[in-house]
Amino acid sequence: MRDAPSISVIVPVWNAAADGGDRLRTAFASLFAQSGTPQAPLPTLEILAVDDGSDDATPAILRELAREDERLRIVRIPHGGIARALNAGLDAARGELIARMDADDVAHPQRLARQAAHLRRQPELDVSASRVRFGGDPRTAYGFACYVAWQNSLCSHEEMARDRFRDTPVCHPSAMFRRTAVQRFGGYADGDFAEDWELWLRWFHAGARMEKLPEELLVWNDPPGRLTRTDARYADAANDALRARWLARHLHRTGRERVWVLGAGRVARRRLAPLWAEGIEPAAFIDIDPHKIGQRVPLSPGDPRRVPVLSRQALPPPGTGLLLNALTAHGAAEEAAAWLADAGYAREDWLLV
Repeated sequence: MRDAPSISVIVPVWNAAADGGDRLRTAFASLFAQSGTPQAPLPTLEILAVDDGSDDATPAILRELAREDERLRIVRIPHGGIARALNAGLDAARGELIARMDADDVAHPQRLARQAAHLRRQPELDVSASRVRFGGDPRTAYGFACYVAWQNSLCSHEEMARDRFRDTPVCHPSAMFRRTAVQRFGGYADGDFAEDWELWLRWFHAGARMEKLPEELLVWNDPPGRLTRTDARYADAANDALRARWLARHLHRTGRERVWVLGAGRVARRRLAPLWAEGIEPAAFIDIDPHKIGQRVPLSPGDPRRVPVLSRQALPPPGTGLLLNALTAHGAAEEAAAWLADAGYAREDWLLV
């Protein structure tokens, strides 16, 4: 067996031949074409295609690709879902650095070299990610395009850690992490949740350090069949429960179990409903709608408990309470953030959820 590579790239694949394998071939071609620079030479690498029990032409296409580049190894397992496929990749990986990519994305030619150099320069980092380019149509996938723009706005560890309860702050297929991080914080959990967000929430909570390079080193494509659109684990209810679990652990750890919630609408209350079952107490819902102010609303549909809806003027003074910015209408959370800053609240006084 040849010497272990420095980087193992894990690419889970399942029934990826619907378009004749064009996306699959393009994704792997971008990995075969990886190069370095004098400042960031390309380390040795292996590419692991984890075939999650495909029953179409995918296995044949992967064998064809493996003949093109001997760095590609195929790991075939019975169909068990994305988390099991990723863990199978981790088990098979020989590199000290683990990179992720999906079978419908495209890597920048210097992606792996730049991220490996990033981790070498900063030994305290566990994860190097990058900004990504949205590979869909912003007219037909406006919400997802806005999400990519939001994610790209978070580059420092502090920014990503602070806003991790809104949504996953790291594009999973853009990430590279140390094998030691898996050993310290654990691999992928398989359950009723998005496996990547669960991984980052767990790793952040355990003290992992993450940072993004400012360059767009991945084209993050948005095909109609992607798991975030079709898998029930990525549905709102699953995300709400996952958020509540880790947000509650963070609040218990910091001793801030009593919170004020910006947003008294039904969507905000529904999204935060699982949080109250975790021992967190809402002091009040805060709203600007005069028709809501003065009411007492249920914590969630059918819940007998009622919580007052108050105006922004009823918020505790800056530095004396924790606010949860749970506004859901487009632009509302950003407007509230600007108002909070103008009113003297520090960024440590509130969380975006």
